[in-house]
Amino acid sequence: MMKLRKWTFQCVFNARRLHSKYVPVPLSMQQYLEFGQKKCEKKSFQFLNDEIPIRLAHIMREFEDLPKELLTMKSVKLVRSWYDISFQEVQAFRDRDPDDEKVLQEFSTAIQNILNRHSYVVETMAQGVIEMEDTYGLDGRINERIQYFLDRFYMNRISIRMLLTQHAALFGNITNHPRRIGHIDPNCDVIECVKNAFLSARHICEHYHMQSPDLEIITADGSNAVHFVYVPGHIEHILFEIFKNAMRAVVEFHPDKIDLPKLKIIVSKGKSDMTIKLSDQGGGVPHKDTDKLFQYMYSTAPRPQYTGQESPLAGYGYGLPLSRLYARYFQGDLVVNSMEGYGTDVYLYLKVNSSEANECLPIYNTTTSRMYEAEKVVSDWSSNTNWSQSMRTYCTFVRKPPDVSENSKKSVQSFCRLIPPTTLC
Repeated sequence: MMKLRKWTFQCVFNARRLHSKYVPVPLSMQQYLEFGQKKCEKKSFQFLNDEIPIRLAHIMREFEDLPKELLTMKSVKLVRSWYDISFQEVQAFRDRDPDDEKVLQEFSTAIQNILNRHSYVVETMAQGVIEMEDTYGLDGRINERIQYFLDRFYMNRISIRMLLTQHAALFGNITNHPRRIGHIDPNCDVIECVKNAFLSARHICEHYHMQSPDLEIITADGSNAVHFVYVPGHIEHILFEIFKNAMRAVVEFHPDKIDLPKLKIIVSKGKSDMTIKLSDQGGGVPHKDTDKLFQYMYSTAPRPQYTGQESPLAGYGYGLPLSRLYARYFQGDLVVNSMEGYGTDVYLYLKVNSSEANECLPIYNTTTSRMYEAEKVVSDWSSNTNWSQSMRTYCTFVRKPPDVSENSKKSVQSFCRLIPPTTLC
């Protein structure tokens, strides 16, 4: 039994190392949409069967470069075990027949199991960092490396969940919105997303503070609706976090006012960018603290009690950092400008053209490894500045995945071998 376990561990370890040498294939919003319209479950199975292990392997290799103190934390060990199990579950379909309807059904079940297993990755990983801080403390050097890793880790998670949830929405038993292709809306109504996020945030604000500011929405062209191709869930997730922060700031900055200053949203659709600007009169933050807003574990709210299941993100300091990753995932961005003593403006930039909205995928290579060894982490896509200028440790160059033919079951994996990670160093 011990020999079998050792053999299994070694096989998984070798497979993980092998897959981390392949480059993941970034997809554009347009490719997601076009594939969803054609809706071929066999091709989705074959692509995911090769792509998911590659994306998992890249971030699992990066775990190995983290400080040992963090890796010994109970919550971090739990997260790593989830990734190990999920990697093995996908690998189990490597030689299965995609023409067998039973195999496709089992694959869909496995995908749902992975999604369920990873539901609390964000909270659990956050708890792991808290455990390390409470046990060993965090100096500046270690904190930099953890911040760097978390940005890459959570971006990787966003990308994997996008692939899996899209497959589940297209081929699973999920009842989807009739207008959507999986989770993508070809005619996404930005104003509707703004209102949905506002109502969700207002419900929480009124629960805790017994009041909340109203909202004024303005569009640049004066219309009542603004549409483009996007994932409504991503927009609402980002705006919910922004609204939540703005409402809390306004209520606390005006404790004696019955009529609170309104939040103001301006939506502008240009040729390249869909820009959503939120302005509040919540007192703002000092300029020296602006960069801290995007640091994990930085929060002015009390730290929540971790239960091992569903915990509020407020207090972990993960709201804005994760929101910026969702924006950057498809080449957008999230920018905060504040005027201390008055209020804050938050700009959300999203790509209007679906062909330009390419996935941003962290890749593990020799340059990435050096980031964890250097005295100071070099500016990268996960940094506050010049993130889009680095081509060393992330991949956004969209390459169309080849059609998987009957005679070439592994053509997608062969395609991934064309550009080894070392060429990007």
